Amino acid sequence: MKKINEHLNPKSNLNDILDEAYQEALQNESFKNFVSKIKLPKEELKKYTSLLEESNKEYSNCQNCKNILECKNKLEGFAYLPKVNDKNLEFSYRACKYKKKMDKENKYHENTFLYNIPEEIKNASMVKIYKTDKARYNTIIWLTEFIKKYKENKKQKGLYLCGNFGSGKSYLIAAMLNELAKDGVQSAIVFWPEYLNDLKSSFSSQIKTEFKTKYEKIKKAPLLLIDDIGAESVTSWSRDEILCPILQYRMEENLPTFFTSNLDLKALEAHLSLTSKGDEIIKAGRIISRIKQLSEYQELISKNLRK
Repeated sequence: MKKINEHLNPKSNLNDILDEAYQEALQNESFKNFVSKIKLPKEELKKYTSLLEESNKEYSNCQNCKNILECKNKLEGFAYLPKVNDKNLEFSYRACKYKKKMDKENKYHENTFLYNIPEEIKNASMVKIYKTDKARYNTIIWLTEFIKKYKENKKQKGLYLCGNFGSGKSYLIAAMLNELAKDGVQSAIVFWPEYLNDLKSSFSSQIKTEFKTKYEKIKKAPLLLIDDIGAESVTSWSRDEILCPILQYRMEENLPTFFTSNLDLKALEAHLSLTSKGDEIIKAGRIISRIKQLSEYQELISKNLRK
């Protein structure tokens, strides 16, 4: 007779199955404590037994986790947790305390536009800069002073920092820009040779808006680092139609501009003068004049930190 009644009343049978599964899950003390905090009746909770078990497992993982690198959950830095919404149970992924802390610490990256820049430069920090080499002291002091001055007055000269390969020129300036980014100051760091190549490709494509976006982004950035100028292949187009207007605009708008290079200004002028059209020293001189207007000059001869 029981089997016939179950067959005639499948809802009752389903209810028994849900109840049995829920009661079995309650044998786990961790699960029992977990669901006791959810303000819903048993009849509602037992509909979600499997999801609650999964959620409890992820919650338990979080309770025993010491840092995000030890995360055992399906989605690193998140836990799949329940929430009561209008007497219904809903599940969603929520960031753990380590993920929230990490996001807060890295939020300043949103203020920096990077183009073809390595991860090391992206995460450059004034706290982590290499200070043992005394040859770097003047640059470190200059950048530290710039941070203070810029907070008081935005109309500051940038820095033209030249020196040997691997001396840490890009890292030092990027560290300073990241420090200001933490205060909400926006900046752009572009690896100049690659930026020009990409800009040329987008210019020749049918999507002109892509070219304009990339160009305007660095032209108008509150702070700009042109990284490794002098390493590019010089053309009249890149020098006269791209670099010169950018520097002219930034000079007129008093936007601090930084440069790194393996070349001093005299060598850079010679480099910029040579195009397929021959020796154009006057046009190169115009660029150097603008660089001098925009930045102070320093040399950094230090040991190669990339070895």
